[in-house]
Amino acid sequence: MISEIVMSEPLIWIMIAVTFAIIEGFTMGLTTIWFTAGGVAACVVALLGGSLLLQVIVFFAVSIILLYFTRPLAEKRLKIGHEKNSIDQMINKTGIVTETIEPYHTGLVKLNGMIWTAVSKDNKEILLKDEIVKIIRIEGVKLIVERVKGEE
Repeated sequence: MISEIVMSEPLIWIMIAVTFAIIEGFTMGLTTIWFTAGGVAACVVALLGGSLLLQVIVFFAVSIILLYFTRPLAEKRLKIGHEKNSIDQMINKTGIVTETIEPYHTGLVKLNGMIWTAVSKDNKEILLKDEIVKIIRIEGVKLIVERVKGEE
């Protein structure tokens, strides 16, 4: 019975490694791939006859060390999570009010040649037609804007 458990340890570590690889394939978050490497390292320790405690220590040590030291490099190199879409690129840009924005009501703002529905950031100030506003964030298809400082 004990010999069966010892012989199955490498197989268990390979299954753990494959599971983390599959999860990484679905998420592409560069997090679980390091645990895949940890599982492979623990499998090697198991094949060399290391104790279960040593296997677990190697699994976590390799996984955490790789995660800590190589994830930032991989993210930078692969530009994971850094790609902005066209909506994200509009944040902090300026637009022109084309229809007055009143408290608790929407108005219109022209940005990049397109007209957008907009509300003021605090929903209390009036932004008059032809004022320059800065886009703070976007909620659905509505711009949340504030008066550009110095335009008051």
